Amino acid sequence: MVDLAREFDAYLRAKLDEYIQEVSQLCAQPSISARQEGVLECAELVAQTLQKHGFRAQKYETPGNPVIVGRASGRSARTLLFYNHYDVQPPEPLDLWTTPPFQPTIRDGLLYARGAQDDKGEFVARLAAVDAVRSAYSGELPCNVIFVVEGEEEIGSPHIATFALQNKEALICQGAIWEEGGIDKDGSPYNVLGGRGALSVELTVQTMKRDQHSGGAHMFPSAAWRLVRVLESLKGADERIRIEGFYEAVRPPTKLDLELTDALPTREEQFRELLGIREFVLGRTGKELNRAVFEPTCNIQGIQTGYQDKGAKTIVPARASAKLDFRLVPDQDPNDILQKLRQHLDTQGFTDVGIAQLGGAIWPVKWSAENPLVRLAARAGEEVYDLPTRIYPLIGGSSPVYAFTNSLGAIPVILAGVGYWDNRQHAPDEHVRLVDFLNAARHIARILDGFADLSERNGQ
Repeated sequence: MVDLAREFDAYLRAKLDEYIQEVSQLCAQPSISARQEGVLECAELVAQTLQKHGFRAQKYETPGNPVIVGRASGRSARTLLFYNHYDVQPPEPLDLWTTPPFQPTIRDGLLYARGAQDDKGEFVARLAAVDAVRSAYSGELPCNVIFVVEGEEEIGSPHIATFALQNKEALICQGAIWEEGGIDKDGSPYNVLGGRGALSVELTVQTMKRDQHSGGAHMFPSAAWRLVRVLESLKGADERIRIEGFYEAVRPPTKLDLELTDALPTREEQFRELLGIREFVLGRTGKELNRAVFEPTCNIQGIQTGYQDKGAKTIVPARASAKLDFRLVPDQDPNDILQKLRQHLDTQGFTDVGIAQLGGAIWPVKWSAENPLVRLAARAGEEVYDLPTRIYPLIGGSSPVYAFTNSLGAIPVILAGVGYWDNRQHAPDEHVRLVDFLNAARHIARILDGFADLSERNGQ
């Protein structure tokens, strides 16, 4: 293993410039899914890129953008799946970019471009790792490899769950490496063992056909006040969500989950300084802040009603709406929560309040820190970065990873990537550091090499 790892590293260092050029070519092709700009052209480029690296590429049509799948066979019957996406966020505001977003530029050891880190740099770093392992194995791979590269991640992956379900037989694998990953601010590699689910809705209240003069506020029903009472019914000052049965399915964290969470650094002071926060929710500090990720949430994204311009306009609003999102923890079901929300409103006397689901629901996911693939990734990360791998049992955000774990069974999913704390993904001057690209490829090569030997008897 040590000798092979040295071969991987030598290969990747020798060809680093070639791979960075390949990232640049992908980044030069716009692929903004939010406005369907250049996405289909980029899908073709991804298929060509996979073929160039020895994969059999196939395009799967969806009601939206195509999913590109690449397959390569290996010595072992085991299969490792990589998930990536080729679409990117809109680059605006353009005037905040130092150089144009689709004109990749290297400055001071950093490659600047939209998609340089999220997710085209990630994609090519994985291909580089595959190449390095194949070279060390005299043209073979130690196990089968599948790439799934979608074109709608930046708009919520509305079709990936259906794709995974319809093609589950062709996607059978024993583990997956999801997009992203990298190092924390102190240089430690990290892995994430799960994410919360998400359900977004819009509540609407209509009390009259049109706004009325506020001189009649003693008799005209205000949609604004009714919405306030609706929202107040959902959550108390203690942050406890009042929807009946909301917590029934919540899976509590394990003892190991809490130990791993307590070992994580707190970002309390960083958030206080960066955001000007005087007090966090419920006055939480230190470990309490980290542990709160195991609790579901009900968040108000925005409220719209009445007059919003300068000065006053004395009206009683006829219509009011609020957009909410619920972050759900294992084993909550977003469809069940939506039904419980409707029942809650009806029981509270708000049968007139409309509910519209916004986008697709996302299910929470969670896997064990003791899984052999998780341990392999941790060992490989420590070897590359010379620091122990930091394990996050659950993060607050959500991901379409559920589409694969729900369809393919309880496969372990890990992270290993090119990221660091200030890649500026989704923002102007997005970039990837060349050293991070190299280290990510080194890390993934070691995981790929060891994956074939993981015992099925040890939980895959």
